[in-house]
Amino acid sequence: MTNATTRAVPAATGFWIVAVVFLTAMAYSTIPTPLYTLYQQRDGFEVWVITMIFAAYAVGVVLSLFFAGHLSDVFGRRRMLVIAVLVSAVSAVMFLVWNDVAGLLAARLVNGVSIGILTATATAHLAELRGRSKPDENPVVAASVAGAANLGGLALGPLIGGFFVEFLPLPLVLPHAVFLVLLLAAAVALLPVPETVVPAKPRPSYRPQRLAFPPGSRPAFVAAGLGAFASFALFGLFTSLAPTFLVDAFRAPSHLLAGATPFAVFASAAIAQVLLARVALRRQLTIAIVSCAVGLVAIAAGAVAPSLALFLLGGIIGGVGVGILFRSAIATAAGLAAPGQRGETLALIFLIAYCGLALPVIAVGVSLLFFSETTVLLVFTALVLVATVSAGIVMRRRDA
Repeated sequence: MTNATTRAVPAATGFWIVAVVFLTAMAYSTIPTPLYTLYQQRDGFEVWVITMIFAAYAVGVVLSLFFAGHLSDVFGRRRMLVIAVLVSAVSAVMFLVWNDVAGLLAARLVNGVSIGILTATATAHLAELRGRSKPDENPVVAASVAGAANLGGLALGPLIGGFFVEFLPLPLVLPHAVFLVLLLAAAVALLPVPETVVPAKPRPSYRPQRLAFPPGSRPAFVAAGLGAFASFALFGLFTSLAPTFLVDAFRAPSHLLAGATPFAVFASAAIAQVLLARVALRRQLTIAIVSCAVGLVAIAAGAVAPSLALFLLGGIIGGVGVGILFRSAIATAAGLAAPGQRGETLALIFLIAYCGLALPVIAVGVSLLFFSETTVLLVFTALVLVATVSAGIVMRRRDA
């Protein structure tokens, strides 16, 4: 149901409104990527502080997924989407008025909270709206649009942020101000979107998200979890440390390049997911294993050479691999789930994935206190290589 003063749009229209809002909010979550070096130059903090600021975002996502990611089942999809977008707008205000290190940590934590609510809610809402407007259509279409909005937004954010820094004035103000307006407009645009969940009456008592470990096939689920963890670890590296590494190792101070680098990784992951959606899972995993191995070796070789072109090419190839691997991990976990526990099993996989976004980046930040950036990058790359290839091999054997 919609507000009494708001006339509902058709479900088909609502589907695309939610998709655009999803894309916009996800893009804002990675807008700060090319801005970190500017904050660092202004305030003079060390590189490891950047990783802590990024990790605050990932911690916010994890906490939100666990404590609030399922609340749209109780309060309704549209209401929770509006709340998520408004929380993201609050983080934009925080960036504008409180942008010392403490403020950056707090703003990124709040932004992570909004994304934790948004991701699960928007994905479910898109599937339900598409089911209403095109009930005979293959569900993979809605899932592909949700995935494209999710990863596509994450990809566009750094590129847009780099454009603001390179070509427009007030680079630490204008990106947040523009997206504050866009997020407030997005919240208003959601109001006429049809609700697809009827809130339960009486309202059930609050509980955190239930998590379910599949009772059988433990090695396959562990492999799926490891694949999800390692995939997001690579994403985390490119959205936290890569811009600084470009300056320090490659003497490439372009802020547009700092945004284009994570854009290329996320975009290759999103494109690979769309293009290979109908390919058999076993073949997808073969492509993922090869891509992860080749891409991560190229990243390491590019860092040692140093060769910016090789580093970027490795990121793109690795992005293809981890994009496929993550979606395969989701498919594997869903296939292993016990009847009636699919949502709880997938919640566990998403939490593992976002822990992969937070914990390795924190470890990288601590390691930078004692070792050089190149050494840390090489060790990190080697660990992700072992994790992704091992996970892919185990999941591929299960699908044989």
